[in-house]
Amino acid sequence: MGIYDYTVKDAEGQDVSLSDYKGKVLLIVNTATGCGFTPQYNGLQVLYEKYREQGFEILDFPCNQFANQAPGTDAEIVSFCQLRYQITFRTFHKIDVNGEKEEPLYTYLKSQQKGILGSKIKWNFTKFLVDRDGNVVARFGSATKPEDLEDDIKKLL
Repeated sequence: MGIYDYTVKDAEGQDVSLSDYKGKVLLIVNTATGCGFTPQYNGLQVLYEKYREQGFEILDFPCNQFANQAPGTDAEIVSFCQLRYQITFRTFHKIDVNGEKEEPLYTYLKSQQKGILGSKIKWNFTKFLVDRDGNVVARFGSATKPEDLEDDIKKLL
C-alpha cells in the first residue's frame, strides 16, 4: 500500500481519501492545542499561505496521546485553531499515532521514515514530508520549526 490508498476522517467525521491529494506536496503533522509547540501553528499557516498555490497542503491530525495536550472535541480543536492561529489548512479527526489504536496512516508513515525512537512518534508536532508522487521523503521532530522546512518544501514543489 501507498499513501494514496489510505482513507482518513476529517474533523466533521467525513471520509477523505488521500488519493484526493495526488500530485501535491504534503506536510502531515500530529498536533495539540495545549502543547509548548502549539505556536508552531503560526509557522505552519505561513508556509501554507506561501506555497498552497504551488500545490502544497498541510494535513493536521490532532493527537491527545502526549500528556493530554489536545483535549476537546474535533469541533473545539478546529475552532481554537481558526480563532487563535487563523488556520486555513484542513484539520482531521483526532487520532492516536502510537499503540494499538493508532491511525493506519501513521503506521504507514512511521514505516517509511524512522525517528529518534525508531518508528514511535516521540511527541506532538512530528512532521512528515511527502513528495508529489506520494513518497514519504522526510520526518522531522517536534523541535523542528515549520520555517526550517521551507527549503525542503521548495525543492519538492
